[in-house]
Amino acid sequence: MGTKAEEHIFRSHYPPVPVPDDVTLPEFVLEGAELYADKVAFVEAVTGKAYTYGEVNRDTRRFAKALRSLGLRKGHVVIVVLPNVAEYAIVALGIMTAGGVFSGANPAGHASEIKKQAEAANAKLIITNGPHYEKVRNLEIPVIVLGERIEGVTNWEELLEAADRAGTTEVTKEKILQTDLCALPFSSGTTGTSKGVMLTHRNLVANLCSTLFSVGPEMIGQVTTLGLMPFFHIYGTVGICCATVRNKGKVVVMNRFELRTFMNALISQEVTFAPLVPPIILQLVNNPIVEEFDLTKLKLRAIMTAAAPLAPELLKAFQNKFPGVQVQEAYGLTEHSCITLTHGDPRLEHAIAKKNSVGFILPNLEIKFIDPNTKRSLPKNTPGEVCVRSQCVMQGYFKNEEETAQTIDENGWLHTGDIGYIDDDGDIFIVDRIKELIKYKGFQVAPAELEATLLTHPSVEDAAVISLPDEEAGEIPAACVVMNRSAKESEEDIINYVAANVANYKRVRMVRFVDSIPKSSSGKIMRRLLKDMMLEKMRTSSANCNINV
Repeated sequence: MGTKAEEHIFRSHYPPVPVPDDVTLPEFVLEGAELYADKVAFVEAVTGKAYTYGEVNRDTRRFAKALRSLGLRKGHVVIVVLPNVAEYAIVALGIMTAGGVFSGANPAGHASEIKKQAEAANAKLIITNGPHYEKVRNLEIPVIVLGERIEGVTNWEELLEAADRAGTTEVTKEKILQTDLCALPFSSGTTGTSKGVMLTHRNLVANLCSTLFSVGPEMIGQVTTLGLMPFFHIYGTVGICCATVRNKGKVVVMNRFELRTFMNALISQEVTFAPLVPPIILQLVNNPIVEEFDLTKLKLRAIMTAAAPLAPELLKAFQNKFPGVQVQEAYGLTEHSCITLTHGDPRLEHAIAKKNSVGFILPNLEIKFIDPNTKRSLPKNTPGEVCVRSQCVMQGYFKNEEETAQTIDENGWLHTGDIGYIDDDGDIFIVDRIKELIKYKGFQVAPAELEATLLTHPSVEDAAVISLPDEEAGEIPAACVVMNRSAKESEEDIINYVAANVANYKRVRMVRFVDSIPKSSSGKIMRRLLKDMMLEKMRTSSANCNINV
């Protein structure tokens, strides 16, 4: 009789944190808002439009009441097609307070993509603004428009005023439970088509309790956060808006990145914490526009990157240029939100994780690493698929039991699709995504490692590595590279540079220079798009290709 294999399960170094029962996400984050009624909660960097905590609290309730009067009921999905605006959190929290389910859509998406999301979610209502109204006008779903008044369409401000005129008459309110859905973000679809991720009030309250465990009372009301990451993404909604409101900080709202506007906002609004993606960090390091500003006026204490691993050379260059700014990394996914953090509060004797790790396990979470083939859990320092179990794990994919069963196993473990390991100190390192690993002659090659190597070349501004089919090797690593303006190197030179710095089987076999690397709104490299482009170019012409198998 075989003995049962030992289970290697890892937990946080820090004690569990309590998660309140019977409180909804809006109640949790707005708790104590009346004590900060006159403090600014959200301000738009460009227009200066601002909402205080008193106004956020009031308008969340007004909007919830208005939605119920329109017939919104518990469980109804509302699609929000808005850029980052000062009202965004009020809209999302208002939907949840009414018992509805908030589903953010990318306002830059094509009308057909928004239609797919609305249909997949069985949406009952859409909230947008004037510039994006054309994308949703033909969906045969009622629309509420923020800002400009459009004939025949419900206006947000007028709706709130109508709710006020209705006085205290309250539409029958259904009791909202923590187990009720409150958000239905659509995942980026790295495993295929985009899927609705079902998240409850409990999921998101529990995640905020874990994520904010190290924020002491002395930090309440003290942090000014940059709100540049898209709010329709779960990180923007929960990690920026909800986390900041819970701690009564201020969010400086920006709806697009332009370097001068960005630098002005950092300095004039005295931003102390800025969640960013690697391409923006690259601009801060390399773009001469930054030198136009007096960096001594920066109040920035920390930046955080979560969408993609930060290349070691980029991290080093940033720290040299901004020595007083802490670089934090986090790891999470839509199906769970945040899993690890690199920085706690040193005053509470919380550790700081090693450079290039994604940090330590947050309280209340369990992590294991499994062999993708045998499914056996693995010990420390052994790469395997990262699995997480906690109260934050999604309820499943909306109306997609098959994908749900492939992602959450019978024991409640969420399989992330990422390869990583934990070291002797409890720091976690992400190696790559399972589906992105390149199988070269049986060897596994991680694109992220090759991208980090490419970025160490002084002429390389950005890079993405993909797999291409090859008759002999199965797959070969190929790179799309953005060179700086003064670069003299050829594609062959770049191939040779990588070859001199990695094992033979990891060498990049093809390089193509490109103007830019396509990335999703959350900063992830759109590898499938690059792969399709390269395959198309290979089909139409083999000229200008450097192949070296």
